[in-house]
Amino acid sequence: MSPTILDAGPLVAYLDKRDQHHAWSVAEFRNLTVPLITCEPVLTEACFLLKDLPAAISRIQFWLSRGIIRVAFSLAVQHDRVFALMEKYRSVPMSLADACLVCMAENAGDSRVFTADTDFGIYRLNRRRIVLRISPTE
Repeated sequence: MSPTILDAGPLVAYLDKRDQHHAWSVAEFRNLTVPLITCEPVLTEACFLLKDLPAAISRIQFWLSRGIIRVAFSLAVQHDRVFALMEKYRSVPMSLADACLVCMAENAGDSRVFTADTDFGIYRLNRRRIVLRISPTE
């Protein structure tokens, strides 16, 4: 089974009942196979956005410790590709986290990115292929 790549949006939406995509995220999480893979910039974004919800941040820590979420990316190894993507999509603009996720999708083959970010409809893998995604607009 192909991995699901986790973006900050659905993670935050799942953990914050006030988020506009909360119900969608909860429903989608039920259908996903774990582990969900992600990168540290996504976790940084999520923890920043959830800074006023300490229980939510504790939940992220718990999921990491249980292997439900797994960090499966090294910026130290992939930095050339990540910054090339950010340069290519500077007009969007592309965040560091998004560039890492696109790079992960390029490396993972037929993976899907679990995201609420519509910019993933613009990004392309290896300059041609669309990013397969799970999103509220799909």
